[in-house]
Amino acid sequence: MATSVRELSNERKSALTAGISLIIMALAAFFSYSFVHGNLVVKGDASITFNNILSSNGLFKAEILGWVIILISDIIVAWALYIFLKPMNKNLSLFGAWLRLAYSAILGMAILNLIFVLLLLRYTDDLSSFKIEQIQSLMMLFLEAFESIWSIGLIVFGGHLLIVGYVALKSDSIPKVISILLLLASIGYIVIHLSKTFLSQYDGVIAILNLVFAIPMIAGELGFGIWLLLRGGKLPKSA
Repeated sequence: MATSVRELSNERKSALTAGISLIIMALAAFFSYSFVHGNLVVKGDASITFNNILSSNGLFKAEILGWVIILISDIIVAWALYIFLKPMNKNLSLFGAWLRLAYSAILGMAILNLIFVLLLLRYTDDLSSFKIEQIQSLMMLFLEAFESIWSIGLIVFGGHLLIVGYVALKSDSIPKVISILLLLASIGYIVIHLSKTFLSQYDGVIAILNLVFAIPMIAGELGFGIWLLLRGGKLPKSA
């Protein structure tokens, strides 16, 4: 009996850790990508993007800090979800954790490109042999590299969600609606970012896919995070 109580306590702690980390990650992602990156980076216009980042250098640094927080949170979530899901399916839980860690490594490589942009702006005067248009083009190259590498990582992330969604679906404690949202989100991440990587010329189709999968991609992991925070690892109310 003592063992089961201890295991339940570990599950609850890991659920709280994962839930808090997922919510922190969602807030950081909204700030870094939707708010800062979305406003500073103008696709196809290197001059405006360069001036935006140059005039809002502190905000761009805050974006990078947000990405670092997301990276750390992802690593914590990989461990916490493994602990929480291990009693349901140890092998798949471990595989899912490794996929999320692989995604985290790819995200780390993507973030390096934002740091290169920061360094490029800081040492612009040392690049006097370059024309300003060349510096702006180089900056856009780093920003595009960030997007492309992150997009590849999100394919792996989709694989992680597929594993987590499947394990959750087989569980008796996790609500089926959350499991289904996670599975739909996994399909969305994989299809959208495979298309971005290999079929980038079909912008219209990718835009439609983004709209179709927007709700499960947002609600899946965030909803799971809220459930983990409130109910994960607790005894059923009927118990």
